[in-house]
Amino acid sequence: MISVIIPVYNQATNLSWCLNGLLKQTYKNLEIIVVNDGSTDNSLAKAQEYKPIFKKQEIPYSVFSQSKKGAPSARNQGRKYSRGNYLLFCDADAYLMPEALSEMAKTLEKHLQASFVYSNFKWGRKLFKLFPFDKDRLRQMPYIHTISLVRARDFPSRGWDEYIKKLQDWDLWLTMVDQGFKGVWLDKTLFYVRTGGVYSSWLPSIAYKLLPFLPQVKKYKKAMRIVKDKHGIKN
Repeated sequence: MISVIIPVYNQATNLSWCLNGLLKQTYKNLEIIVVNDGSTDNSLAKAQEYKPIFKKQEIPYSVFSQSKKGAPSARNQGRKYSRGNYLLFCDADAYLMPEALSEMAKTLEKHLQASFVYSNFKWGRKLFKLFPFDKDRLRQMPYIHTISLVRARDFPSRGWDEYIKKLQDWDLWLTMVDQGFKGVWLDKTLFYVRTGGVYSSWLPSIAYKLLPFLPQVKKYKKAMRIVKDKHGIKN
């Protein structure tokens, strides 16, 4: 079973888009866990609306709420309630292609030495076409998205680091690499992320070189230093 865990903060409109994509998955052995992270819009009500819809499809579907503590905390809460042997942490502003879960599960079944599988994706109109897993490359730059399928048995016992405020996915994959696990790349574009999300943002790579004074660039570089220091990465 795949446990799909969705942290939500003020994403009512996007949440519907995300959940509709999950309803269309060709892989049916899954459960959906939505964790409302203190939303002040109608995200919680929107999540509740889908209970009878998933019940009709015979897909286990649960909704939990907590005060606002951030995405890592919401993901950890969802992990506590999960029952699957695979985990997928899905952002509320993402849409998975119908074959996404099936393709990822088949890849892990084929590559028994891998602990997680990641794919290409689109962020708005921008295509992020990735490359084969390389732990040395991963230690130099974040390139694996949060939306990757992970073997539950290999997921870190401490879960997501709730003190890391940015580049949380990079920290997670580095933690798994530090523990001796590795991933595998699936060369297919399996999901789309809408721009303007609450938990994530993106700038063209050239901006980080030519516009170091931008607040977003400064925050990004500070976040990179925090993660690198945690994992003993010197440069």
